[in-house]
Amino acid sequence: MGDMGCNGLLWQFNRKDKIMGFFSWITQDTNKSINNIHCNKPMFNVTMTNPINGQKWTESNYDGYGVFGGKDYYKLLAEINGKTSRDEGLAIAFDTEIELKNKMKIIWPTLTEDRNAKVKGKPENCPEQGYFYDDCIEW
Repeated sequence: MGDMGCNGLLWQFNRKDKIMGFFSWITQDTNKSINNIHCNKPMFNVTMTNPINGQKWTESNYDGYGVFGGKDYYKLLAEINGKTSRDEGLAIAFDTEIELKNKMKIIWPTLTEDRNAKVKGKPENCPEQGYFYDDCIEW
């Protein structure tokens, strides 16, 4: 383990097992990693959409903590699945047996580069967490 700096931030890391630090996904329409402002990659607009009512939040400077256009992804996930808190949204997202335990079909917010894209389903998590790219960090 060691400390690594990128844009003035220090991170503890292990090359084999990256430690969780940021939330990020792959856009569902263009298959791009949603990088965050702490890495030196160019930013692009990402739109999070509520698939129930179509409300949209667009973010141009993603900070890496799950907030798009002022709306928290995990709070929205909770709300569209009949819950209220961010913690409940995190439980929905990371408890692999929640559908079986609660006999529920999870509805997922969508994340796209094109705000008018029509996509469905769970966005894929970004394995680099929007930051740990080989060309951003020198291992």
